[in-house]
Amino acid sequence: MQEYYFLFALAFVYALFATIQDLKHREVANWLNFSLIAFALAYRAFYASATNNLNFFLFGVYGFIIMVVLGNVFYYAKAFAGGDAKLLMGFGIILPYQSYMQLILLPILLVFTLFLSGAVYSLIYSIFIVAKNKKAFVKKFNDNVKNKKILLILATALSLLFIIAGIYNAFAFLLAILFLIPLIWAYTRSLEQCLIVLTPPLQLTEGDWLEKEVKIGKTTIKKSVHGLSLKEIQLLKKYSKKVLIKTGIPFVPAFLITLIIIITILIKFPISFIHPIPLNLLP
Repeated sequence: MQEYYFLFALAFVYALFATIQDLKHREVANWLNFSLIAFALAYRAFYASATNNLNFFLFGVYGFIIMVVLGNVFYYAKAFAGGDAKLLMGFGIILPYQSYMQLILLPILLVFTLFLSGAVYSLIYSIFIVAKNKKAFVKKFNDNVKNKKILLILATALSLLFIIAGIYNAFAFLLAILFLIPLIWAYTRSLEQCLIVLTPPLQLTEGDWLEKEVKIGKTTIKKSVHGLSLKEIQLLKKYSKKVLIKTGIPFVPAFLITLIIIITILIKFPISFIHPIPLNLLP
């Protein structure tokens, strides 16, 4: 396990700097993510060569490939921005795989922890956004629940009753969450509308997501999963055209939180609990 401590430390440092970048600039530089991938693979290659253990390098490559697939799925589903997806790829290399089973289960553990911690972090972060845009949020919330207030009040009341019962009954607690879905939807929808900002062209950055397509003369700039390109931004600057941009909650801090949780779990509990018998990749 000690051979992974360097990878853990490397990922922690990179995740820390990526978090600072994301909070400050709302984007993570490609060089940061790519250098994490390069250094992590280089370390695995060097250690594999020094110890004559090719599996140490191969498992890292396989972990990277798995996260490339998952990262692209989340990216095209608009769950992740490009920087988030690339950071996930880097995390795929640093996990301490020692068997085929761990090669499957450790990425699942990482992603599950990421979305769970990300949900808690996003909820806390969103409270500050709502407090900052209180009037706009209340107006949009009222618009979203118009003609549904009785249903919403009833669902919330039932949820509170099930939460009380859920102290002693796990099934009741699950029902409480189910009845909270209308309230969660109204809150999330109102929050999303608060995150749509009319942005001057000088403040645009590559990858910003358009809320709706923009027409400039005969040219139409369409919404894209890749966001605005540099060429499109230059065109908007040329005509001084403001556009509606869908901003979001900086998600990289959730990666840092997840990494701390995962490292703590893996160090405190032997990874053999996932699969006790290593499976060699080579005969």
